[in-house]
Amino acid sequence: MRRRAFLTSVAAAGVGALIPAERFFAQTKSVRIDVHHHIVPPSLLQALGTQRLGGASANWNINQALEAMDQGGVSTGMTSIAPAGDPFSDRSTAVRLCRESNEYAARLVADHKGRFGIFASLPLPNIDASLREIEYAFGTLKADGVGLFTSYGDKWLGDPAFNPVFEELNRRNAIVYTHPNTANCCKNLLPNVGDGAIEWGTDTTRAIAQIVFGGAAARYPNVQMIFSHGGGTMPFLIERFTAMARSAQFAPKFPQGFTGVAGKFFYDTAQVANPAAMSALTKVVPTSQIVFGTDYPFRTLAEHVKGLKDCGVFNPAQLQAIDQNALKLLPKFKIA
Repeated sequence: MRRRAFLTSVAAAGVGALIPAERFFAQTKSVRIDVHHHIVPPSLLQALGTQRLGGASANWNINQALEAMDQGGVSTGMTSIAPAGDPFSDRSTAVRLCRESNEYAARLVADHKGRFGIFASLPLPNIDASLREIEYAFGTLKADGVGLFTSYGDKWLGDPAFNPVFEELNRRNAIVYTHPNTANCCKNLLPNVGDGAIEWGTDTTRAIAQIVFGGAAARYPNVQMIFSHGGGTMPFLIERFTAMARSAQFAPKFPQGFTGVAGKFFYDTAQVANPAAMSALTKVVPTSQIVFGTDYPFRTLAEHVKGLKDCGVFNPAQLQAIDQNALKLLPKFKIA
């Protein structure tokens, strides 16, 4: 009778017809939040086309996403748009596609209670439109944060051009999830080697360096930053950044050094759930600043769970902490 009542409640919520009932019973009873979980709204697919988006994005659908979440024991996926196909590069369509993508994410949240959150897209570098979208995303859609690319054209996050947006996000105590992108300088540098293989890790590092050494981290202390892929190449360049922070130019601004600032950011595990990357990251930031992320649908959730467990860097308590560290930012996704 309890199962029948449960199925009745699901159907009443408009979800039962879309998803097999068994999937709900397979959900984990513990929290594992995927902060790096991409979706592909139908309007984005229609606007860009399957060839431009590529296979993983072009084949995305909600039922497969939920199945992958269940297989990986993920309770909640924080939705964002990947840079695949450079989706918001056309200024004539960027505002509309951001709005439609955010509204689609909000529908997923409404239709699948507790399974999804929203990191809303902004049509940067259009500042005025981005400010309007922030108001709509937080005020109307009740977004959990915003999802930004690390660079736009020839500017990285932390550049003064983006100050009005970060001032507003700081006022709202907002979460800013970041995903690497390819800046104008660095497209297709190596033949037969995609930008994501090398350049995206570097682009994340450029954004971190700009935010720290450019002063944005100090100007906007209320913004909670999440960087993808374990901070890119930052952990491997830590000696250089530490030395810069001790130099005469920067030392007065960084009494606690580079890690005193960078150690307050959060870093996800997407595509870095391996011994080398995790060993390096944990030498730079405490485990409390590492959050679970997968880069779905480009990688599976289950392989990240396995990778973190098998990498030999974390004990069981630390693995559970990584699953749940995002609750510091997103307490509403705690399972009662």
